Amino acid sequence: MKHLLESASTFEDWEGVHSAVANAYFPHDMRPRSRGPASHSGLEIVDLSVCRLAHMRFGATVDIVTDHPDATAINIQLEGSMESRVGSESFTTTPGEAMVFPADTPARLPAWPADRAVLGLRIDSDYLSREVERVFGGKHVQLPRVIDLRGPDGAAWLTLARTTFDNARQAGGSLYTRDQVAQSVASMLVTGLLLTAVPEEDFSACPTGLRPRPIRRVMDAIELDPARAWAPAELAEIAGVSVRRLQQCFRENVGTTPLGHVHQVRLERVHDDLVHGRGQSVTDVALRWGVSHLGRFAAAYRQSYGELPSRTLARCA
Repeated sequence: MKHLLESASTFEDWEGVHSAVANAYFPHDMRPRSRGPASHSGLEIVDLSVCRLAHMRFGATVDIVTDHPDATAINIQLEGSMESRVGSESFTTTPGEAMVFPADTPARLPAWPADRAVLGLRIDSDYLSREVERVFGGKHVQLPRVIDLRGPDGAAWLTLARTTFDNARQAGGSLYTRDQVAQSVASMLVTGLLLTAVPEEDFSACPTGLRPRPIRRVMDAIELDPARAWAPAELAEIAGVSVRRLQQCFRENVGTTPLGHVHQVRLERVHDDLVHGRGQSVTDVALRWGVSHLGRFAAAYRQSYGELPSRTLARCA
């Protein structure tokens, strides 16, 4: 197991594999169904307290039985296909689909093939309930058994989950030990998943008396502190509406999402600093304004300003 916030170890036997997965992800019963070395198994965990991301594979085909106590599990199929059973129902997921295992519900993966990787998300039950209430404004909604991640929103959410792993690997996990960062990333992951998984509701336009106010409050907060690691739920609280209603109001009135506006404000601040020579390097300036993924930032900057940020800095230094 490689736990990105703790220590790394290697697997010597199947008992060790079982213990690692049970301790880091979910308690379960595991039985190898084919020959294969335990040492070829792998487990990486990003622990965000209220939820955990897990990248898992096994050195042999295994049969896993669990009831996912106190937390919902979402298994994202990265390659091949896999059968999953929840209660008396059976499902087969393929790449780009995610299987949802409700908390405290008998489930089985009868034949997890050897060396087939899955990206899992474990969400504590209490936290998921609170996020559902915040995202959907108190409406009772349930996640579907299978989530399609092949559309634009699903693909964007999967990129977010993968980027979280990439950042954790690069930083050695230390970044996510900071409570504010862990809470913000957890909120973005869970909110994004909910908005992707639950079909768009037929919301009416923002009420006439309210429409300008939520948008202005959120935009003012972003302008005051664009470098903050904003989460959708935080911005919705500032607006006084649900996350989904805020998303709709922003699209109708601003032409982007709240987080899209955060990124645009950050681009503007970075551009202004570079033009006026404030900063020793592009990286220094970008990090000052909360940019965490420099590659995507550079591409967005070039699209907005017609040149790479390094060119702006060199030209204006």
